[in-house]
Amino acid sequence: MLGRRLVPLAVLAAVAFVVGVLVGGTGDDPRRETAQSFADAWSRFDYAAMRGTLSPAALKRTSPERFGRTYRDAARTMTLTGVTAGRAEEPRDGVVAVPVRLRTRIFGTLSGRLALPVEELPDGAGVDWRPNLVFPGMRPGEKLTRTTRMPPRATIQARDGTPLAQGEKRLSKLGPLAAEIAGRVGPAAPEQVAELARRGVPADTPVGLTGLEREFEAELGGKPGGVLRAGDRVVARTQPRRGSPVRTTIDPRVQRAAVEALAGRFGGVAVLRPRDGEVLGLAGVAFSAPQPPGSVFKIITLAGALEAGVAKPSDRYPVETAATLEGVELTNANGEACGGSLRVSFAHSCNSVFAPMGAELGADKLVGTAEAFGFNQDPGIAGAERSTIPAADEIGDDLALGSTAIGQGKVLATPLTMAAVGAAIAERGVMPKPTLRKGDDSERSRATTARAARIIARYMRSVVTSGTGVAANIPGIRVAGKTGTAELRDTTNADPVPGEAPVSDRADTDAWFVAFAPARAPKLAVAVMLVGQGAGGETAAPAARVVLEAALKR
Repeated sequence: MLGRRLVPLAVLAAVAFVVGVLVGGTGDDPRRETAQSFADAWSRFDYAAMRGTLSPAALKRTSPERFGRTYRDAARTMTLTGVTAGRAEEPRDGVVAVPVRLRTRIFGTLSGRLALPVEELPDGAGVDWRPNLVFPGMRPGEKLTRTTRMPPRATIQARDGTPLAQGEKRLSKLGPLAAEIAGRVGPAAPEQVAELARRGVPADTPVGLTGLEREFEAELGGKPGGVLRAGDRVVARTQPRRGSPVRTTIDPRVQRAAVEALAGRFGGVAVLRPRDGEVLGLAGVAFSAPQPPGSVFKIITLAGALEAGVAKPSDRYPVETAATLEGVELTNANGEACGGSLRVSFAHSCNSVFAPMGAELGADKLVGTAEAFGFNQDPGIAGAERSTIPAADEIGDDLALGSTAIGQGKVLATPLTMAAVGAAIAERGVMPKPTLRKGDDSERSRATTARAARIIARYMRSVVTSGTGVAANIPGIRVAGKTGTAELRDTTNADPVPGEAPVSDRADTDAWFVAFAPARAPKLAVAVMLVGQGAGGETAAPAARVVLEAALKR
């Protein structure tokens, strides 16, 4: 019978608490009103308002800085996320009790009565505050402390379930291949400290620093457990909860090919599925070291020009070795004379065509198109750097604009972003946001019109069949791509130097290749960047072919 009687009493108590919160109101007693104001301000974390309710004697005992610090320290200790204050009770022996509920990350919801000593004053009332009032039921002289325990770190899995990192030593049967993408754990980086503290993770806990370990840190680390004490008394206790294994998008076969394609060179490879942005492989500095993209940026320039009517498939261009903007020549690679149709000019990556095209398009439209393709946007992956283009009013004259349009100037990109650019063309202008979680509902946005994407896709196919990217050609697989050779020096003063080696032999160029395949029903998009490795068609295109063959040939 006793158990049955407690149920309606508990329900009535809960209803009374909610009614107290909603109704508020403490009557005319200034002591209750002051206590209510103190508790309500705590529910807003408004420490200045809380201190404003103190008595003159209490104000003298604690400075604003100390008062706020005392509550902030207590909040960190109990991992406090929210406070709900009920209705202040009638004063008894100079004390007003206020029911409170404290929501915490580690210990759940803690309930109690905050016993506030309130003094009557000539002009009202004031809380005779002491530090023990940071937690209900805490006694004078007690301090709030927490002992924390972390659960074992959860396993990172490839898309087929193969462990990429597991156990305390974060090992995998795939060895270094897995370590390349799984990343490292260790002491928290400075930018992680605040978030880890909010979660209640001790400062000396090994956490994910790079790669998948960092991307899924909160899930892999699990939920801390521990004991909360007021002095020597235990006031709350909870067990740590291990996180669930994280199934990622990484394909071990594609990841192996990406690592092999780099062949120890400094650079990056990113591979993803165009339809949903699932990342199949990342190697090297695929998202952490933006570089000038060179002519792969012409994909974006052409998209903007087609949308704006600045370029049409029927257009023809003079066959020239260079374009002159603001009295300065911007030469084609190796001084090549090229031009003709728009398709041929794209296939042979004619600076003499695309630099003036960018100047005619204008800074506003060029930057707007680049941003639609993900530039200046959050890549959505922890630790990933943004690909960037200057604001339209910061680019400068036609010479600087023409240089920007061919991927030079101050444009910087990562293979991850450029792989997504290739995916957008493959998906008829719809760009997926890269994701590392298998089955995630990836965000998709329109980067360019379906018409522009279809035209560019055909032109990218010509790059591989008869243009600068023939080294990426694979028998039996229709590959569409775009080469890039980014000079690591100022291209706005690009006069040839007598006796200088051709661009493909210079170590001051980054080699790029962006591709998707099969061209008619794309299954993956890839971007390769090789720093200081010459021309894109000579080094990056063959590297991309390694990845494409591994992923598409069974």
